[in-house]
Amino acid sequence: MTSLPRGSAATGHGHVRRRRAVTAVGAVCAGLLVLAACEKPTPMATVTVGKTSKSAEAECYKDGKTIARAEATECTREKAGDTLRVPQGETLRIGVDPEIADEGWSLWINGQQVISPLKKTYYAFQGVDLFADQQGTQAPDELNISVVQQSGDDIQGVWNFKLENADA
Repeated sequence: MTSLPRGSAATGHGHVRRRRAVTAVGAVCAGLLVLAACEKPTPMATVTVGKTSKSAEAECYKDGKTIARAEATECTREKAGDTLRVPQGETLRIGVDPEIADEGWSLWINGQQVISPLKKTYYAFQGVDLFADQQGTQAPDELNISVVQQSGDDIQGVWNFKLENADA
């Protein structure tokens, strides 16, 4: 039993409750500030050759808004961070997040569009020799490929990957 007069025990805990409430409000505010400073991650694109996969966030992306074609072309020329070694005739597989596929995406090689837009989350280019000699020119040792989210002429994002000729 306590020796405090009736009601005194409850008022003694009031300071603790207020301190906890202020601490909780402070933690929520700090959390919101941290979240406000973070950017929303972009959708992902993944390229797979054999058993090796590399995923990337967009080089250029404006949350679904259109990017000027000249800006998008410049983005396709940005160097990719990761490299995949590709043996001659190996299947090149590309996977994209559904929000990329919903709009459509195409494959660009060294800044040039090489296929019409697809609306699939996965596509395999089987037995493609990306490093074949081109009309009397020597085969390149590396290529920059880009997955470009586009609907018609409207471009919304660019994801870059670097492929290296494993047979060179």
